[in-house]
Amino acid sequence: MHARVLRTPEERFDNLEGYSFKPNYLEVDGGELGPLRMHYVDEGDNNAPVILCMHGEPTWSYLYRKMIPPLVEAGFRVVAPDLIGFGKSDKPALRNTYTQASHLGWMAQFIQQLDLTGITLVCQDWGGLLGLRLGVQMPERFARFTISNSGIVAGKAVGVGGNSFPFAILDWIQYSQNVVDFDAGLVVEQHTVNDLSQGAVAAYRAPFPSEEYKAGARQFPCLLTISPSHPEAAPATVDWEKFKVTEKPVLCAFGYHDPFFASVMMQIMQIPGAQGQPHKMLNAAHFSQEDAGEEWAQMVIDWIG
Repeated sequence: MHARVLRTPEERFDNLEGYSFKPNYLEVDGGELGPLRMHYVDEGDNNAPVILCMHGEPTWSYLYRKMIPPLVEAGFRVVAPDLIGFGKSDKPALRNTYTQASHLGWMAQFIQQLDLTGITLVCQDWGGLLGLRLGVQMPERFARFTISNSGIVAGKAVGVGGNSFPFAILDWIQYSQNVVDFDAGLVVEQHTVNDLSQGAVAAYRAPFPSEEYKAGARQFPCLLTISPSHPEAAPATVDWEKFKVTEKPVLCAFGYHDPFFASVMMQIMQIPGAQGQPHKMLNAAHFSQEDAGEEWAQMVIDWIG
């Protein structure tokens, strides 16, 4: 392993509350850093329809622990990767390693290596900012999309046609860069309606033993394309223009109490594939999987069924 790549000690993940899934690993190309190990949960029959669950900032596949069992029981294969820099996946120590393009490249390799097709994307936060772009870049592999508290961010738009970013997002960027102790457990706890158990808070802290492991988590907010001059605004805009005319089914399950993306749901519902779908506002804040994971899972089961 390259000296500039960190790997969270395995004992940090011992006996996590509510998370007993078998670990799976594959390697993606990290360029000059060499191979990067990527962790993922893969539950259910390999021949079953695929549900790809993508997490965001600063979480990992632990976020989906309430949704995976009912989806598997309903007959799906559920794949939930940890993005590079998060969870049990490798963590390059230099922040400039992390770009939207690099994350998209790593996830594209992940999908190709597992040869995932007919994908139902379940996404929230950066899981959507990246996952929805993958959906238009690899259209032959994606069948439908269900989105919570996310959208494709391009220029100054969040989702469709917005003219400015919510103050909550600008405040989040400032906080993430200036807070001395970037505490992932505290971040999740502060953006849920329900109180998290101490075990769950500890699980969100587990991937980050010290500040040096947090390069990816610190960098993600800086990758938001809040200005048209952002180096990744133009390609994100191209992908948004493609996604907003998709006729593939799109289901929204946004958190009513989310300060970042709550207003985006009405905009995404204008997409052709979202017309007539059984959208729902959840009694949830930003991390809807924590507040209403079982409800969102049942929505997906009923929707596909």
